[in-house]
Amino acid sequence: MALVINDRVKEISTTTGTGNLTLAGIVAGEGFITFNTGIGTPNTTYYAIHNQGTAEWEVGLGTLSGSTTLERTTVLDNSDGNTSAITLGIGTKDVFCTLPASKAIYLDGSSPPVPVGAASAGFALAMAVAL
Repeated sequence: MALVINDRVKEISTTTGTGNLTLAGIVAGEGFITFNTGIGTPNTTYYAIHNQGTAEWEVGLGTLSGSTTLERTTVLDNSDGNTSAITLGIGTKDVFCTLPASKAIYLDGSSPPVPVGAASAGFALAMAVAL
């Protein structure tokens, strides 16, 4: 199992509750790819869920355990303000691959650029030496 992050991975789901998500495919004509195509089983990825027309959302680390099953392995944040799986209500959810800001490592705008973000000082120093 590997951590895989990919662009334009998005499906819909009508799953309710706090369990695994059953992915129902892409919306035709939008240009997205499925989790199975972009992430693959049994890999993990960062995901976001948004229940369309509501303020209900969740961001976490998930495991694609089957071609249409995304396990909500570790919740990082949600619309309830905690790290528990939210209880998904009725409706269509957008489920997509994301890179949470808390997990990003990036360079600031100074010259020369300095690594900032979620990295430790030691990791930032190693990255600076490697650059």
